[in-house]
Formats: sequence, C-alpha cells, structure tokens
Amino acid sequence: MSLSNQLRAIFDAERALREAETELLQAEPRELEGLLSQAVREAQAERDPDEAELRLTRLADLCAQVPGDAMADALITILDSEHPGVRVQAGDALLDTAYDRYAEVARAVERALERGEDGPSMQELPLILAEVGEPSALPLISRFLSHRNEEVVASGIDALTRLGDPQAVPLLKKLQNDPRVVTVTVEEADEEFTSTVGELASEAIDELSE
Repeated sequence: MSLSNQLRAIFDAERALREAETELLQAEPRELEGLLSQAVREAQAERDPDEAELRLTRLADLCAQVPGDAMADALITILDSEHPGVRVQAGDALLDTAYDRYAEVARAVERALERGEDGPSMQELPLILAEVGEPSALPLISRFLSHRNEEVVASGIDALTRLGDPQAVPLLKKLQNDPRVVTVTVEEADEEFTSTVGELASEAIDELSE
C-alpha cells in the first residue's frame, strides 16, 4: 500500500471511529453503564498488555461521556491500571467529569475509601478533588489522611496544601509526629526525595498559615 493510501486509511478509520462512537452514545444510559462496566472488567483481564492498554484508554474517554455513578466507579478502576498512559487518560477523564458532574465523582471517591482501596488511584484522587476545588473538597480530602498507606496520606497532604484552605490546619497538626517515610516527587524539577509524613504536614501547616 502506498503512503498516500495508508494516510487515507487512517482518515477512514478515524471517521469510522467517530461515527461508531456517536451511534453508541445514543443508547440508553443505563444500558451503556452495564456495557461499559463489563468492558472495563474484560479489559482488565486481557492478557495482551497492548490490547488492554488500547481498550482501557478508549474506555476512559467513553465512560466520561456517560452520566451515572457506575461510570465514575469505572473511571477510578481504570485509574488503577498498570499502564502509565492509561492512568493519564483516566485522570484527565475523571477531572473533566468532576468539573461537569462533581457529585458523581465525589460519591465514587467515598465508595473507594469505604472499600479500603489502595491502588494508584488513591494517590491521584485527592489531587483531582483539590484541582476542582468544590466546597465539599476539604472534608472529602481529609479522609485520605487516615488511610493506611502513607503514600496516600502524603498525597492527601499535598492536595490540602493545593486547596489552600486554612481550615485544614487542625487536621494536619494530628500528623506532625508521624514518622512514616514517603517518597516525594517534584515534577517541575524531575526529582525525588524522601520525607516523613510529619515533616510534610508541618510544611503544609506553615504554607496554609501564611
């Protein structure tokens, strides 16, 4: 196949994808919830890592376009993927969903906390809540401070700092003597360093008290 024909094939495939997606999303929301939730479970069980990544990436985009609590749960499940690219897609999808339908995401976060989830999603969710910055974010993010995983606690501290609400200070003071060691990533400088939970809490208190 010539290069021009290959390019034309890509355009045709993209057009077909958009048409199929438009038709799919016209289905009844409840039916879509069941279909997409099942597809997420099947993608998780897929043995071919490339196929799993392909499906989960597409499913993250689809789930974000369908209202309903089950879709918010599915996005959190996708956010636990072992594929970094999938997690980025799911995080962006959850953020977009939270801006449009915050209550659905908040309820899904509460359910994840109640189930005692401990995957990568639990380190991302507090930051997503902080970025949206709804009034209920403070009490919801504060629940991450009592998580058994110290890395999740550290993410909760970071999220409260980003939220910038001084009302978080009393909550953070309870962690000032926490000796657990965590790894902190400074994305801007592409660096990592270790710190204790207590040190992070004290730094957050100082910042929020300024």
